[in-house]
Amino acid sequence: MRRAVCPGSFDPVTNGHLDIIGRASRLFDEVIVGVGINQSKTRLFTVDERIGMLREVISSYDNVRVESFRGLLVDFCHAQRASVLIKGLRAVSDFDYELQMAQMNIGLAGVETLFMPTNPLYSFLSSSLVKDVAKWGGDISAHVPEVVREALLARLDPPSRL
Repeated sequence: MRRAVCPGSFDPVTNGHLDIIGRASRLFDEVIVGVGINQSKTRLFTVDERIGMLREVISSYDNVRVESFRGLLVDFCHAQRASVLIKGLRAVSDFDYELQMAQMNIGLAGVETLFMPTNPLYSFLSSSLVKDVAKWGGDISAHVPEVVREALLARLDPPSRL
């Protein structure tokens, strides 16, 4: 069985993430969306909230599941019996960091990384940008699924528009 991991923090999941997950689901028998738990970083949503939103928005994919992980990503890959990571690249700046990570992962544990160029519709999109726009009352409906938009609005309580 060809199995791949799509890792990330997904705080929150965006349409760009979903594009990569959906495309990966057509290439592999099974895709595991790995939600990283990093205690040293402050997140807007808890890991359980992020997993819940992801499970809701990927429910139409029969071959995609969501799991959390802590520690080294390569250890998670081995535990899931996945030898491939799928990483979306938005810009050249993403590549510099991701290439170093890919080289470390292959050296540490033989886990390959496949880079998937982001759909141009989402090349500027990041969870941080979505959160910032939502915080100031901007319209994020084209950038995240409706369940995520609602969760962001409830969590951030953005100022009313003038």
